Amino acid sequence: MALTALKVKNAKPGRYVDGRGLCLFVKESGSRSWVLRMQHNGRRRDYGLGSALDVTLTEARDAAAALRRQVRAGIDPVAERRKSRKVVPSFETAARECYEALKDGWKNQNYRNWISSMENHVFPLIGRKPVDQVDNTHVVEVLTPIWLEIPDTARKILQRIGAVLDFAHIKGWREEEAALRSVRKGLPRQTDKVEHFKAMPYAEIPAFMKELATASPTTGRDALRFTIYNAVRSSETRKAAWTEIDLDKAVWTIPASA
Repeated sequence: MALTALKVKNAKPGRYVDGRGLCLFVKESGSRSWVLRMQHNGRRRDYGLGSALDVTLTEARDAAAALRRQVRAGIDPVAERRKSRKVVPSFETAARECYEALKDGWKNQNYRNWISSMENHVFPLIGRKPVDQVDNTHVVEVLTPIWLEIPDTARKILQRIGAVLDFAHIKGWREEEAALRSVRKGLPRQTDKVEHFKAMPYAEIPAFMKELATASPTTGRDALRFTIYNAVRSSETRKAAWTEIDLDKAVWTIPASA
């Protein structure tokens, strides 16, 4: 005899058949759930359709009918459900995938420290946590020990965590983009001061250059003289290429991207 909404509500512990394999199971605890029992190609299978507290009798019948259509069409409903399940990686896995995806576009070689900073300060604390569960509280937890001790690194790590969370959103692992603006409100104000190297007094330069000219002829010595004579940064000297230098005209053209 087919079930009714009232029978579903008042059913005692046991198994109740609605028809065509749709059953209501009621446990001693009072919990009740829908199950569709079908036999296909000589094999019997039970398909859970949810709790009767959330799924009405009409919805259970509709779901059962949809499953029957799938089976008749040669589709395995269990396999389809497994395919549809979203696998969310850990924060560490997402971070490494983010790094591999983005690193080729980075010109600054300092970004080689990107992963090492994660390995040293982030992965030990939240590396195993699913990336969709990482929130501002976890980010504050990561940054608190280093926020005042190594402020510049801490700020870079905050940016890198944001990049990973945004990457995870694009990949479909997080429902929303990262919103880390409030993280700084949970951290003390940084008072780090930039300390520049002392400059050599201009009057001492001639004597220093004479001394440098008589020093052992090494690549370091020549690079330092080249830097001073051209009044450029050391990084510009280190990254200089022969294609930038016209020896005939004695002109060195530094590209804007340098």
